[in-house]
Amino acid sequence: MGMHQFIQGLNNLETLRRAPGFFKYAEHSVAAHSFKVAEIAQLLGDIEEHAGNEINWQMLYEKALNHDYTERFIGDIKTPVKYATPTLRKMLADVEDTMTENFIENEIPADYQDVYRRRLSEGKDDTLEGQILSIADKVDLLYESFGEIEKGNPERVFVNIYTESLSVIMSYEDRPSVQYFLDQILPDMLNEEFADRDMLAKLTRSVMAKQ
Repeated sequence: MGMHQFIQGLNNLETLRRAPGFFKYAEHSVAAHSFKVAEIAQLLGDIEEHAGNEINWQMLYEKALNHDYTERFIGDIKTPVKYATPTLRKMLADVEDTMTENFIENEIPADYQDVYRRRLSEGKDDTLEGQILSIADKVDLLYESFGEIEKGNPERVFVNIYTESLSVIMSYEDRPSVQYFLDQILPDMLNEEFADRDMLAKLTRSVMAKQ
């Protein structure tokens, strides 16, 4: 038993599409999302470290790179469905946990099983690295939805995704990395030239004011 199935699973992530079931001008795979989240987490980690906070870089990279690997087992389920009820969300999490554990026991060599239990477990926890992952995940989702809004996608769901993503980011507004994002990065995004810029700027101000 080697690591063939783990590596093969990376190909599966390339074929899993984000936000399934909706019209999109630009398709994004789970594999591409994982890479982007790792890059964004790296940037946010740099900002936190510059602010004097200590980063466990190994843990941060592990969390970011692997945070959606288990979607190879159940796919990328639509957010409205995934969070329809707390019961359904827990059931899906239980299925994912069971399939992940079976995968580790059957496909990962015994010498590395504990390592991959850590890497494939839920990474969004209360540690600084877990918080950075939560923020980075939503920053990428914000940019994905922004890209569709910018191109004039008529699907209302992308406005909803943008709103929800910004709200989650704002819930970490005490973090230096989030302050940097809000002060230095988000304004540049909203200064792009696109048809719905005024609508999106107004929506952004509304979400930020509520927080």
